Amino acid sequence: MQWKNLGEHTVYENQWLRVNLADVELPDGRHLDHYLIRLRPVAMATAVNERNEVLLLWRHRFITDSWGWELAAGVVDEGEGLREAAAREMVEETGWRPGVLHHLMTVEPANGLTDARHHIYWAHSAEYLGPPEDDFESDKREWVPLKEVPDLIAAGQVPAANTAAALLMLYRVRFG
Repeated sequence: MQWKNLGEHTVYENQWLRVNLADVELPDGRHLDHYLIRLRPVAMATAVNERNEVLLLWRHRFITDSWGWELAAGVVDEGEGLREAAAREMVEETGWRPGVLHHLMTVEPANGLTDARHHIYWAHSAEYLGPPEDDFESDKREWVPLKEVPDLIAAGQVPAANTAAALLMLYRVRFG
């Protein structure tokens, strides 16, 4: 049941994304036009401290008009490695520099529409450097008990799928 992309062309492009129109052949031979969004990779990072608390940002997303806990995240700059981008984003958005970052997982948040890949990292420690450079990114940055993660997700306080997946994986890693 594999769909085949027989070719695509760009219908809109800017520094953040490309919207393409693809000629897709379905398994039964029919064709359809399918729009897709091509995006740069995203790197995300957090840390879990010795008290099993995870560093999160409380922020508003204007597109969905929703508030929630998220991990520091951003697009990977040209020529930048994924781990380096994750560390940079964590410092810029939280004011905390992570210790050694470990790859946790890579997710595709909307693979029916976009080729976006979010590469998620975590550290066993972090060092506070001062207020975040990008303090406009969130209302607050807090160390949240990892044990509360399932309840926060169930209560709708972690609406971002990438963050929910990462937090559940961290919960599993730390508590089995």
